[in-house]
Amino acid sequence: MIDTLALPFQFPFMRNAFLIAGLIAVPTALLSCFLVLKGWSLMGDAVSHAVLPGIVLAYILGLPLLPGAFAAGLFCALATGWIRDNSRIRQDTVMGVVFSGMFGLGIVLYVAFPSELHLDHILFGNMLGVDGREIATSGGIALLVTLVLLARWRDILLHAFDPVQARVSGLPVAAIHYGLLVILSLTIVATLSAVGIILAIALLIAPGAIAFLLAGRMQSMLAAAVLVNLAACLAGVHLSFFLDSAPAPTIVLILTAAFVSAFAAGRIRAARAQRAGRGAPAQPSR
Repeated sequence: MIDTLALPFQFPFMRNAFLIAGLIAVPTALLSCFLVLKGWSLMGDAVSHAVLPGIVLAYILGLPLLPGAFAAGLFCALATGWIRDNSRIRQDTVMGVVFSGMFGLGIVLYVAFPSELHLDHILFGNMLGVDGREIATSGGIALLVTLVLLARWRDILLHAFDPVQARVSGLPVAAIHYGLLVILSLTIVATLSAVGIILAIALLIAPGAIAFLLAGRMQSMLAAAVLVNLAACLAGVHLSFFLDSAPAPTIVLILTAAFVSAFAAGRIRAARAQRAGRGAPAQPSR
């Protein structure tokens, strides 16, 4: 039994998959908590789709792909904020228009300029094919994002709940806002090799949503998100070996099952508490 469970670790490509899955699990989990609390889940979706034209343009110009992806993602985030501030259109509407337009531009460029890029790898990742350079890049970005979020989580939390109070308290609200957008773009770039553009959104939403259902304090929420995401990523890679499936979709399915379980557990606890409250004897008035 133990030999069977340890079988995936005998292959170098599986060890690389476990390594990059563990590296991206921590920053995406931490960032997902702030995105869920701030209501920026769609922003993560928008930026993840918007990186496609940056990747294709970088390839056409002979430039590194990751800086192109980062530039495109950051442009999408900044353009969304500028349009929202200078029009009456709601932010979710603006994000829907911008990210769909950027994604469409990426598809047109990809078709118009044939290349050796595999669209499936861009969209869905290639966790089993990552090399040492991609692991080092993702690891460096993951470490930077993790350190920044842990160092400034209180300021980001206040900005997420009450930007006015954050401004009154003397916090650099604009710097926090745009810094969070930069961190979001960097995190998506770090996940490109592993889970691709489309599936990256699951890692940026599901861990925070699950932790929100399980924890009552911010510190507990951050810890729960990291543990859930790390367990899902490692278990997804391990399970995919035996199912002969792709690791990234398997990870997403595990996160989805964890969310459904956390939601159901919360409903059961609430129902039990409600029944206990109805059955409690009335307290005598004083």
